[in-house]
Amino acid sequence: MTATFETDVISTSARDVAITFIGHSSLMMKFNNKIIHVDPFGAMADYTQFSKADIVLVTHEHPDHLDLAALGHVRTEKTIIILTESCAAQVKDSIVMRNGETREVSGLTLDAIPAYNIVNKRPDGLPFHPKGAGNGYIITFGDTRIYIAGDTENTPEMKSLQNISVAFLPMNLPYTMTPEMVANAVRSFRPRILYPYHFGQTDTSTIVDLLKDEDVEVRIRKMA
Repeated sequence: MTATFETDVISTSARDVAITFIGHSSLMMKFNNKIIHVDPFGAMADYTQFSKADIVLVTHEHPDHLDLAALGHVRTEKTIIILTESCAAQVKDSIVMRNGETREVSGLTLDAIPAYNIVNKRPDGLPFHPKGAGNGYIITFGDTRIYIAGDTENTPEMKSLQNISVAFLPMNLPYTMTPEMVANAVRSFRPRILYPYHFGQTDTSTIVDLLKDEDVEVRIRKMA
């Protein structure tokens, strides 16, 4: 890769997970020599320079999450692409996961968590992200569950999650959560590490302040 991106390493009972923060909602993970891309988006990076994907996770059909050109750069004939039903018509040879579904993929357990708006809506009254159209994903690496929420608010399904080690929660207004919504979710399901992501122009110092007395490590990375 020609550009430099931040990478954190998360220890698990199996092997370490290296998480590269590409920007917006785009992540790359490396675990046991497998490459997982999440919502690859070409506006954030030149995906011709990235490792090819063993697995790609797509949270929903909006073009900053389902970027067909970026997807084409990282997929091979062996790449497993997991996405929602709203994406399936655009991506051949993919696997649809519906809200609430669990699958074993390349030795990893994936859970699809509903991602949707409750409060924030378009001028016509429809939610920016309707229930049933989008997924968040929990990926289980050994004893470590990493939750990538997708575009969502602090839904009942999110707040009832258990045993989440690392959570990526969106904070881009008006489409997803306010910092207060993120704090409410974190206090409910209590991840060990929080990464606000896809936060646009939102001031990340607000979520740091809101959670300063909670037993959670808030890590701010370049994920606007």
